[in-house]
Amino acid sequence: MKRKITVGSRDSALALWQTRWVVEQLEKQNPEVTFEIITMKTKGDKMLDVALAKIGDKGLFTKELEVAMQRREIDFAVHSLKDLPTVLPEGLTIGAVCKRDNPGDALISKDGRKLEELPRGARIGTSSLRRCAQLLNYRPDFQLESLRGNLNTRMKKLVSERLDAIILAAAGITRMGWEDMIAEIIPFDICLPAVGQGAIAVECREDDQDIVELLKGVEHPATRAATNAERALLRRLEGGCQIPIGAFGEVVKEKLTLTAIVATLDGSQVIRAQGEAAADQAIQLGIEVAEKLLDMGGKKILQQVRSGE
Repeated sequence: MKRKITVGSRDSALALWQTRWVVEQLEKQNPEVTFEIITMKTKGDKMLDVALAKIGDKGLFTKELEVAMQRREIDFAVHSLKDLPTVLPEGLTIGAVCKRDNPGDALISKDGRKLEELPRGARIGTSSLRRCAQLLNYRPDFQLESLRGNLNTRMKKLVSERLDAIILAAAGITRMGWEDMIAEIIPFDICLPAVGQGAIAVECREDDQDIVELLKGVEHPATRAATNAERALLRRLEGGCQIPIGAFGEVVKEKLTLTAIVATLDGSQVIRAQGEAAADQAIQLGIEVAEKLLDMGGKKILQQVRSGE
């Protein structure tokens, strides 16, 4: 008799695509196991009329799944890594970080124009303070409009809200098969991605050794190292979706580089720092680059953003 493993997922089309992809990989490697996917809505899925930065970001898209794991109602949960807080609930761990897809931000415009080609005062939809700050630094004339909802809803709002463009994570667009709608992947010198963007994470109970062992089959060491550095930086800065922070780590021939920014909400200041280390020094590198940002003026920016000045 096959062992049945229960997998938790948000119920959006993209979340289910990611969960099914993980399950398919594990099924190929473990034909003696069957998997059942259980879906649920998180707080972030339900509160679509409020900006993310105003809700608070402690487990906004993960808490309900984590509670189900703690209650042993599910064996593991699949998340977008960027949704996972840098400090997990006690007893839970990231069992696997899967190979990263394109980590960048994708511009989708109504007439295929690239960012530099958008008209003066162009109205751009995005739910991210990180994107807003960096875009305003690039072009202060842009009008940034709040954009919430799942991918399908956001795509519809491009037309219904008469926006000139919207910005979404490139990986999600690709996973949904909508690559032909992308006008441009925004260059990192204009807009660094969110911490963990483009990577899928699988969270499980740390004492469940069978599941921990099973999940090694979808682990990607280079992505783990890169995102460990990004998450260590974010944790040191005590940032979340209320603060404009961008970061991108990359491993090339065992050498890990990390580039990160801290910005004011209006984009008038963007501080950028970079560091390099061996791939096995990821967490230390993240902390070092965070300290650089703080010393370069990031500390003052973070204090201003948190105090609402």
